[in-house]
Amino acid sequence: MLSKRIMAIILTAAASALVLFGGWFVYERSVVAAPIQKAITASEGIISAGAPDMTSDKVTIEVTLEADARLRSVYESVKKQVQPMLNGRELVLDIKQQPSERLDEAWSAALFDIAEAMETKHYSQIPESLQAISDRYDGIQAVSEMDDTNVYITLRDGESTKFVVLPRTPSKLEVWTNA
Repeated sequence: MLSKRIMAIILTAAASALVLFGGWFVYERSVVAAPIQKAITASEGIISAGAPDMTSDKVTIEVTLEADARLRSVYESVKKQVQPMLNGRELVLDIKQQPSERLDEAWSAALFDIAEAMETKHYSQIPESLQAISDRYDGIQAVSEMDDTNVYITLRDGESTKFVVLPRTPSKLEVWTNA
């Protein structure tokens, strides 16, 4: 049986840990995460944003975009508003897709050409590949944009929209989690 003194030390340590980690959790959620979520939700082209999932090196947040959103503009706006709040962490937007079998099929048809263009850094081939999608699949509109870090692709078919963000760093092309 443990002595009263050892039991008091264990209980004090447990209570201290609970207060410290509980305080840290409340601070992360109310002082860091809530303003990030609010700023992202207020950005043009975003319908809603979920609660941020924060780790030591990145902040991931699920967003729902308007069907007519310009993907590059959304990223630039969000990055500009949120960057000071990230404390050096990487911001990852997990875009909630509006599922469409037809858009997925069209994307799959162009995926090899786009992957090759990304891998060889022949980015000018991407609009050509997307034009081929528009020509092959009647009614599908394809738009591509690019900045220093990403290539942004938007496929639209009536009410359905597929957003794809491809990083321009070849080492990150192994898995496209947001495709």
